[in-house]
Amino acid sequence: MQHTLLFGGSFNPIHNGHIGLARWTLSQGIANEVWFMISPQNPLKKQTSLLDETERLSLCRTAVSGEIGIEVSDFEFSLPRPSYTWDTLQALSQAYPNRTFSLLIGADNWVKFPHWAHHQDILRHHHLYIYPRQGFPIILDTLSACVHYLSEAPTFPYSATDIRQLIAKGSDITALVPTPIISEVLRLYAQ
Repeated sequence: MQHTLLFGGSFNPIHNGHIGLARWTLSQGIANEVWFMISPQNPLKKQTSLLDETERLSLCRTAVSGEIGIEVSDFEFSLPRPSYTWDTLQALSQAYPNRTFSLLIGADNWVKFPHWAHHQDILRHHHLYIYPRQGFPIILDTLSACVHYLSEAPTFPYSATDIRQLIAKGSDITALVPTPIISEVLRLYAQ
């Protein structure tokens, strides 16, 4: 069975932190591959500055082109909206019976996890890997056996929101965004 780690998100826009974290999980043998699962709309977020899903998908595909073990998926684009992780996991398991799927989420999302639809079902059937996010400490003795805290994972002191704010101010983002997409990110987000 191929083990696929799903890294879901808006990727608004994708940045070097996302790719660095995916590379690290692969280097640690956590999964055989990482799929960036582009969410058309996170039901727990109000995204007024959400770039069109096909443009975010295109940016992600260009950003990871040539990366070994990292793929970009538009699987959720064909599912009912809003996108609920449980529904995605069920549909993926049916579409790919020879794969097991786990989730990679930030500590900030772990705090919100009890509000996810069917969160108990997710825990019963899938493993979760939590990466550190500043300001969101994890209490290790509260984690169930299927939840793994990646305390050694690299942290990146910026987010997609930070990048959008930097673009709005006219600040330099070259160290934060993959080189192949910098000009397109600036064009799309400076509007």
